[in-house]
Amino acid sequence: MKKIKKKGKRKINYRLKNKSKKQSILPVLFAIGLLSLFSETIRTAPVGAKSDFFKNISIEVPNLNSEILEKKFINKNFLTNKKDEIRETILINKELLIQENQTKINEITDAKDVKIDEASKKDKIKTIEKKEEILGPDSNKTKVIDVPKVEKKIKVASALKLTQADSSTKTIVIDGEEKIIPGTSDKNITYIQILQNPNDLDLNLKYARQQGKAGNFKQTIATLERLNMIYPDNIEIKLYLLSVLVQADAPDKALTIIEQIKNNEDLTPEDLETVSEIEEQMKERKAPKLWNFYADLGAGVIQNNNVNSVSKNRLQVSSDAIIPFNSAMHDRTYSSNIGVTAVRNVGEASALAINMGFADSRQNTGTSDDFDSYSLTISYDTSLGNQSISPYLSVSKTDNQDDADNFVSAIGFGGYFSVGEEGVHSFNYGYSLSDSKNNRNLNDTTADETNAIGHTVSVGHDFSLNDIVSTSTSLGYSISEAKVGSNDFHTYDFSLRLNLAFPWAYISIGDALSFNDYVHQDTSVVSNIIRSDYVNTFDLSVTKALGDFIPFLDPNKNLFMNLAYEKSFSEANIMNYDYIADSYSFSLTKAFQLNK
Repeated sequence: MKKIKKKGKRKINYRLKNKSKKQSILPVLFAIGLLSLFSETIRTAPVGAKSDFFKNISIEVPNLNSEILEKKFINKNFLTNKKDEIRETILINKELLIQENQTKINEITDAKDVKIDEASKKDKIKTIEKKEEILGPDSNKTKVIDVPKVEKKIKVASALKLTQADSSTKTIVIDGEEKIIPGTSDKNITYIQILQNPNDLDLNLKYARQQGKAGNFKQTIATLERLNMIYPDNIEIKLYLLSVLVQADAPDKALTIIEQIKNNEDLTPEDLETVSEIEEQMKERKAPKLWNFYADLGAGVIQNNNVNSVSKNRLQVSSDAIIPFNSAMHDRTYSSNIGVTAVRNVGEASALAINMGFADSRQNTGTSDDFDSYSLTISYDTSLGNQSISPYLSVSKTDNQDDADNFVSAIGFGGYFSVGEEGVHSFNYGYSLSDSKNNRNLNDTTADETNAIGHTVSVGHDFSLNDIVSTSTSLGYSISEAKVGSNDFHTYDFSLRLNLAFPWAYISIGDALSFNDYVHQDTSVVSNIIRSDYVNTFDLSVTKALGDFIPFLDPNKNLFMNLAYEKSFSEANIMNYDYIADSYSFSLTKAFQLNK
């Protein structure tokens, strides 16, 4: 400051004057400051003034009240202005999901709403200018006015005038062809600009909108996903991203964004309802899993009143001699099983299934039903014309506690086809080739004598009277060619079944006849008679979900209880196989998907 030289008395008066001013205003400033502190009119914060020259200075605090700034300025200036547009887009997409063939909403009817690109626009303007001359310079040649072309010229001029007045992208239709006219506010946004300004919300959203209109959903989604990471609490960005994902048919990403939207506190009830409906549609359209895994569990008990098939007169023939049949008749058997099935769809009408199972059986008194069994089955379900065919391959092993182990391998196929438009009648058929082997051991030195190759053929018919009543009929023929000829036989089967699918229970009633004709005499029993017998088996079963009785134990009603009764009458030309047997059983079964 410049020093002012003044004479003594005058200088003293100047200082006294300034001093008196400071003393007079100081109490006022102190009172205002004290009042401001209590009324929060003044706040102190270590924030310096922002400037282009101080962008990299650490004293600047860019995150102070960032959420408030975003809501107050960013959302207010751009996003909130687009809120109605975003919600309208989501609603449109929702309707498209429900009815994909619905006509376009708000179909464009005037020149302002139709499309033309920049190149086509210039070409058509030049063409119109050339056609302005109705009459040529040659007086001998006159041109007739082309009314449609004049109308076309008017449409183009009107569209251009609208485009000049509005800087946003417009669309027009000429001769039924949609063309795009990019506006000045959108056409200059390039990807380089986005790279240079990755956090510019207004610029990025305009770029996303521009790419979306051009059908480039990949760039639109990438831009909106980046903005969603930068502004995770912004509901408008998420809604905009969801609408694009719906258009791009990306259900997995859409479901992820829906979860984020539903957890946002700023979501309105109307938006929540819309998003929930879209979520249901996206789940239905979600791509199926490559593999689906299922498990089934079962446990049961059987009370058998003739477990060893004791003859009616309690006598039997052994080596042409009649002896007492002293085996126990009444016994109880407990069983359990578990199975895992993997299914993979192959195309639209085929599926590959792999099933592995284990079963355990324990008899209460005897040992004939004490065993563990293991099985593996591979099947392929497919369709050929109106035929549904399932070829399969299976292997199994049974470990008997007091008998030889049994190994069975089988290959075959099954199929069916429906007759009639409503599928009231359907026919099924099947064939299998099996190889059964028993290992010979110290406990059973003749076990391998029953090793056999088997062939089985079956046909059947199913009839559905209505949703409740249905019937099944089947015929079967099988042949067993054993290692020792005395075990060769032919079997003929016939069965009828009535099924009643009541709302309160499923009831099945069946009756089957089985005729067995042996080829050779069994000298260990009777030397001069070839065995022949038939068995008539009647059964009744009732199935009910446990959840119908105890809802909290089975809320989904997929744990089933089964009560069954079975009775067999065997008539034979040898007394050993002339018997009556019946049994009662109770079991629980449950099946569920492992990878929901």
